[in-house]
Amino acid sequence: MGRVIVHLHGKPSDSKMKGLIEHYLMRTKSKVKVQYHDSKLSGMEYVSRLPSNTIVLDEGGDDFSSVQFSKKFEAWLLDSDDANLAIGPPDGFPKDILNPKISLSKMTLPHELAAVFLMEQLYRADEIIRGSSYHRH
Repeated sequence: MGRVIVHLHGKPSDSKMKGLIEHYLMRTKSKVKVQYHDSKLSGMEYVSRLPSNTIVLDEGGDDFSSVQFSKKFEAWLLDSDDANLAIGPPDGFPKDILNPKISLSKMTLPHELAAVFLMEQLYRADEIIRGSSYHRH
């Protein structure tokens, strides 16, 4: 059974954002892990330290509804390998990387808010799979 590892470029400096990331992490702790990387790394150094199969979060990536994303989340959990998702540095990922991309929104989000958004969507995906009332259509 796989797990989802969320890679973040630096620890959140905003205590409210950090609190929300930890809140959703606690709710998904057996399925999701957060790994912090040194915030002083350049975008390319950061990418080079990520596992080769890492999916990066980028506004130009594929977009999914919450239900579609929950199906991806379920597949990641059923896979024997971990799935890796990465939020970029404040200036985004280098444009020439070949990693698969997922978009959280067509709008640009600050990287700490994108991390909160991703963590909430992972929690929501888990709740959709469980059939709870958390996700309302």
